[in-house]
Amino acid sequence: MIAANLPVQRPSNAKVLIVDRRGHIKHQARSEFVNLLRRSDVVVANDAATLPASLFGQHSRTGRQIEVRLAGRDSLDEVGQFSAVVFGEGDFRTRTESRLKPPALIPGDRLELGRLRATVARLLNHPRLILLQFEGSPQEIWEGLARHGRPVQYAHLPTPLAIWETWTSIAGPPVAFEPPSAGFVLDWSMLASMSARKIRFGTITHAAGLSSTGDPELDALLPFAEPYRIPRSTALMIKQAQASHGRIIAIGTTVVRALEHTAAMFGGVVPSGERLATQRLGASSKLCIVDAILSGTHERGTSHYELLRAFVDDEILGRIDQELNARDYRTHEFGDSVFLERAANRTCHSAQPSVAA
Repeated sequence: MIAANLPVQRPSNAKVLIVDRRGHIKHQARSEFVNLLRRSDVVVANDAATLPASLFGQHSRTGRQIEVRLAGRDSLDEVGQFSAVVFGEGDFRTRTESRLKPPALIPGDRLELGRLRATVARLLNHPRLILLQFEGSPQEIWEGLARHGRPVQYAHLPTPLAIWETWTSIAGPPVAFEPPSAGFVLDWSMLASMSARKIRFGTITHAAGLSSTGDPELDALLPFAEPYRIPRSTALMIKQAQASHGRIIAIGTTVVRALEHTAAMFGGVVPSGERLATQRLGASSKLCIVDAILSGTHERGTSHYELLRAFVDDEILGRIDQELNARDYRTHEFGDSVFLERAANRTCHSAQPSVAA
């Protein structure tokens, strides 16, 4: 695959690789995605806007320059306390796995991050993963993030990202740490086309986390716990689709994680509400809710790629990889897409008692 190095959300030549339930592969223009949908489908996307979650500053005790990447929080409304990954000197122009390590971090260390001040509350299972406590009121913290923060960015993009380049067309609450980039395919014209075809569209809000830290031990912990909220309207759409045997199509891995986490808690149904996704989906997972996913093209070994193993087996994923490489698909957040229908043997068989949405 080729790294997509321009921040264009909907390039005219964007492609989608399609895998049906029998493992057959075909290709088409991504602009024609709506033609893959059926009248009874429910399409669910993540409406989270992206935070300026990369903060540069100084480790007060040593005077060394650092970068802090916010990585998680316990609820969508929490603003004072975040989990975060800390890097040493440097910026996105250096590949993540080649970044310098930060100074040794200990609880109580103070960090000066532009106009923001923060304290290392404790370490979280790794020397570079910390619980970060900001000082100040929520308004002061928001203003500090807006003025000093930048989008999390990686070396495949040669120029600095603007925050609006990371927001999807449906972006709402600023809670994601990296963009829910599968949703870049959506625009208002496509949503109007879905509506005209009686294809229902709903959203969730999920705090999409970091895709990479450059550290193998930390990357093995991804994805971190991520809060999400399912509104009543989306929960009702899903319930109606289940009753009428319609398909539920997830736009992105975060939607899969949220819906399947809720279904595991509530016996195969999806009530509304806010929760914290803690599970990891992979080859051993059985999906109860999501019938198909539109996702970016992901590299083997990443947490996103592991989630795709819940939809199809490794033999099909191997063929997908071959096709993506042979046809020069672009990868990373501004790249091309894959559309996978869930294989028949990947379905759970949970009872589905009635639960109020």
